[in-house]
Amino acid sequence: MDVVYATLIIYGKRNFKQVPLCLKDRVKKCLEELGMAELAKED
Repeated sequence: MDVVYATLIIYGKRNFKQVPLCLKDRVKKCLEELGMAELAKED
């Protein structure tokens, strides 16, 4: 699910604030690995 959320964030369908708390760390790691750490913000 972390990759799914990361993909949705990249395509603008979701934002990091909408990621369930239990997945936030893993989604953040995925985004960092893809060079898109700037998308892992709560604002």
